[in-house]
Amino acid sequence: MTKTLIKAPFKADHVGSLLRPDRVHKARKDFKEGAIPASELRTIETEEIKRVVDKQIEVGLQAVTDGEFRRRFWHTDFLEHFIGIEGYVPDHGFKFVDVETEKYDVRNVGKIAFNPDHPFIKDFIEFKEIVGDRAVAKQTIPSPNQLFNAGIRNADVYPDIEEYAHDIIVAYRDAIKAFYDAGCRYLQLDDVYIAGLSSDTIPFNDSKLTREYLIDLALRVANGVLEDKPEDLVVTTHLCRGNYQSTWAFEGSYAKIAPTLFAKEKVDGFFLEYDDDRSGTFEPLKYIPEGGAQVVIGAVTSKFGELEDKEALKARIQEAANYVPLEQIALSPQCGFASTHHGNKLTEEEQWNKLKFIVDISKEIWG
Repeated sequence: MTKTLIKAPFKADHVGSLLRPDRVHKARKDFKEGAIPASELRTIETEEIKRVVDKQIEVGLQAVTDGEFRRRFWHTDFLEHFIGIEGYVPDHGFKFVDVETEKYDVRNVGKIAFNPDHPFIKDFIEFKEIVGDRAVAKQTIPSPNQLFNAGIRNADVYPDIEEYAHDIIVAYRDAIKAFYDAGCRYLQLDDVYIAGLSSDTIPFNDSKLTREYLIDLALRVANGVLEDKPEDLVVTTHLCRGNYQSTWAFEGSYAKIAPTLFAKEKVDGFFLEYDDDRSGTFEPLKYIPEGGAQVVIGAVTSKFGELEDKEALKARIQEAANYVPLEQIALSPQCGFASTHHGNKLTEEEQWNKLKFIVDISKEIWG
């Protein structure tokens, strides 16, 4: 049987999450308070997913997502369903600029393995049926490297971080196979941890381990997960510096990780944040091999509703082309519009205007 290769990431693409509509917020509140059953909550989520799939296609996107409408957080909802991982409420949330996030995290409680009954697989099958052949159904999940954040690994279960890494790789390879068997052909790994390794403003998870070792380990984990990846499965990495109610967690360019990750990570594309000065210059892009991974420049912010200046944005793409060939570049928002259920501080109309803006500019640049 001939395999059909999709050309993702697309010249106009997006990271994944969309603002949760009021109807979903209300249904989640009603479910939590016992006013409606889980089946009614799921029905409402499904109806709203159908609506935003239609809207993404209407604005001209070739890859669409479910908006992450069935999730509360971009990462914990997925990770807590692994064997050996549990969700819990810690004493404090994560510190972002001027705000502390809602308190919720995951922790390692046993040997890690993929759960064959992981609910995200069922969710994807239903989502793909909604999309049909009208667009490419894009699935987003947290990177395996998110499990290396401070406080997650249980040293009693995994005294050796290399053994921990091995089991994570195996679990994620099983997860990717499950998504592929469910029909997924465009998968994105969202990664705040790796971006953090390039920042001087956040501490490492273990003072005994050097930055160089952790960067090398992150590369080995990412590539280990992708070993023997099916040829017709497109996998991208999104590097994020935090996205919570229009704030961020840290600053820093990609310079410290670029010689290793940009040069050697075996992905089909990098979604990179470049919406303001926090991200540094385009110079680290010089490490991405010519003819290699597509570089999706996140030069349109998802944090605020005002549209960027079109000509200034086009000039930024041309600036990036000094380091990566123009035909190897694409455009997207710098992050999702609602990495958590809270959402960023803009309206749904502004969200759709941003995505339409990206589609229109991509046509002007690449035709």
